[in-house]
Amino acid sequence: MCGGFTCSKNALIALNMLYIVVAFILIGVAVYGRAASLVTNLPIIGGILACGIILILISLLGMMGAVKHHQVMLFFYMLILFLLFLIQFSVACACLGVNQSQQEQLAQQGWNRVDNATRANVQKTFTCCGFDAEVDKLLPHPECFDVTVRMRCCSDAEHKVCDCPGGCLHKLQSTISYAFQLCGWIGLFFSFTEFMGVLLTVRYRNQKDPRANPSAFL
Repeated sequence: MCGGFTCSKNALIALNMLYIVVAFILIGVAVYGRAASLVTNLPIIGGILACGIILILISLLGMMGAVKHHQVMLFFYMLILFLLFLIQFSVACACLGVNQSQQEQLAQQGWNRVDNATRANVQKTFTCCGFDAEVDKLLPHPECFDVTVRMRCCSDAEHKVCDCPGGCLHKLQSTISYAFQLCGWIGLFFSFTEFMGVLLTVRYRNQKDPRANPSAFL
């Protein structure tokens, strides 16, 4: 931990610059996903954009407070950052704590809610057919044997019938598990950087600016 006033100030500015870079990455990912039609769920894109914009505003608040050593700005920055730490830490722990049964339920709920075009796209992407035997009895899955899927499932594209390797449940579950684990560990990492930012801000607020007391240099 930095001991001097200047070191604490520079560390806090550098930390907020890191947050700004992360915010621009979030915004860039959202814009690219929308432009490339990788994500068709507009609320997800809106949420990513909102997170990026909020993170930029908080970082600017922290940088202005650090540069000016403004007590009010630093207080609100510290308060907001601590609330973000609590929320992000809780969400990260929840992501890491999702078990196999909950992952199956999430996958089934998502499969039941989407339309046939999305299900067909999932079957094509994961080279699977249907969800599982029980769900497929109640909710028929889209046709699995079109040309694009057949080429992914079979070594010989001229086959009349293509038996895709099982339902999509296990492949979706593995993808969901990987996503939860990745989000959980990334969330934990950034939550601890936010906690360090809170501690650094508390220390920096309690330090006296040497420029305000010229005798400190004597």
